[in-house]
Amino acid sequence: MSAAIVIGANPNGTPVRIDIEELLATRLLVQGNSGSGKSHLLRRLLEQSAQLVQQVVIDPEGDFVTLSDRYGHVVVDGAAYDPAEIVRLAARIRTHRASCVLALDGLDLEAQMRCAAVFLNTLFDAPRDEWYPVLVVVDEAQMFAPAAAGDVSDEVRRLSLGAMTNLMCRGRKRGLAGVIATQRLAKLAKNVAAEASNFLMGRTFLDIDMARAADLLGMERRQAEAIRDLERGHFLGLGPAIARRPVSVKIADVETRARNVIQGLMPLPDMAGGAMDDLVLAETAETGRAFVFDEPEPINASALIEQIAEAGPLAEKVEPPAEPSLFAAEEEAATIAQILTDMAAEPDCTFQAPAQLFQDFTVRCRMARILPGAIDLASFRRRFAMAVAGIPNDAAPQWRQVVALGRDVPDDLLAPFMVLAVAAIEGAPCPDDDHLAVIYGTRSAGRIRRLLDHLEKQRLIVVRTDYGGRRSVGIPALGVLTQPC
Repeated sequence: MSAAIVIGANPNGTPVRIDIEELLATRLLVQGNSGSGKSHLLRRLLEQSAQLVQQVVIDPEGDFVTLSDRYGHVVVDGAAYDPAEIVRLAARIRTHRASCVLALDGLDLEAQMRCAAVFLNTLFDAPRDEWYPVLVVVDEAQMFAPAAAGDVSDEVRRLSLGAMTNLMCRGRKRGLAGVIATQRLAKLAKNVAAEASNFLMGRTFLDIDMARAADLLGMERRQAEAIRDLERGHFLGLGPAIARRPVSVKIADVETRARNVIQGLMPLPDMAGGAMDDLVLAETAETGRAFVFDEPEPINASALIEQIAEAGPLAEKVEPPAEPSLFAAEEEAATIAQILTDMAAEPDCTFQAPAQLFQDFTVRCRMARILPGAIDLASFRRRFAMAVAGIPNDAAPQWRQVVALGRDVPDDLLAPFMVLAVAAIEGAPCPDDDHLAVIYGTRSAGRIRRLLDHLEKQRLIVVRTDYGGRRSVGIPALGVLTQPC
């Protein structure tokens, strides 16, 4: 497999290549004003080298997350994790050699700088036996390595600048090859930019940026005007991985697109005669309405216990789901079930937010080479609740009836209800308040008592307490009852 990729073509139509092996040793600086095609260039570089080298993208705008759809990059949402979790994820990325995109668009500037610094420092501090070659692309690098103090604290600036300096100055021996892109060379710390030996300079208008770009390209100051005249998508390239003399290159097409691409001008809607006023200013029908939920009347527990005793076979009460199994491939279904089981077995997993759990699940699936989109967030919440209750595979024949019954249970109540249902089906002792609290993700016993009361009012369970204070729970729709405990 060749280590050179075609980045574009020169004015004569001759392909211009970048030697990836040489790039790993000499690093790359990309500069261009907004609209010059800088992100397009980075996307071309990432797409063409995706099968050659591991890639890590620090993405402040979320532009490169679509690489996951075609090339399998793991998308790490920086806003969904705390610093300790970012460290663990970065360590896994390094260990398993997974290409990833660190999406920071959900964070403010200071948080973006902290998150990127923690992630990069973890890559840098990896054990020696994990120093595999990695192409580390940092978009909008002037944010993470500012030349002067700005709107962030000195502590955050030092942390972020230190991580970027490690990447560009000391990262090569650890396999880390920095590719930094910036809109403003004047705003990028000089010690970071100076470590790059390869350059791709796009359209630039400010004199100070043109002067620095021309100096890096070895051009005379009077030749710097050529940088201002570059068309969108055209760059001047120089460096051992590109060419020994400055070469003009038009960046070739890409296969993926950013999700937030503006397609161009489009006609405004034709809404004359005040129609737009009515659409924008009219009050919605629901404004000011208060929704009132009717609470079911209290039911007689003794009467429902008698109904349970007289209940017929389970199959007559609950229809099994008509849909086929969620996954056609048995191996993929088994892998997902195992992932859910492993996650449910981790301490305090139920105390984490669903979005955090789903992100962790997505990372594990990608590392297991399961394509994205196998399970959406809504499905994951219910599958994870079932896994916590001991039902990792909702298509297993022995659990079809209880899974069908669980469809009417709200997502946040599903895990404790399933735990009670499984205990009742197996004839096991009734789970106590402490166990249900862990399943529900709370440390309040009073909240569990209110939860049981709510489930009973919804006719999902029947709670019975004997004279000895022992509790048993029945599931009327299944005709089963836990042992007293």
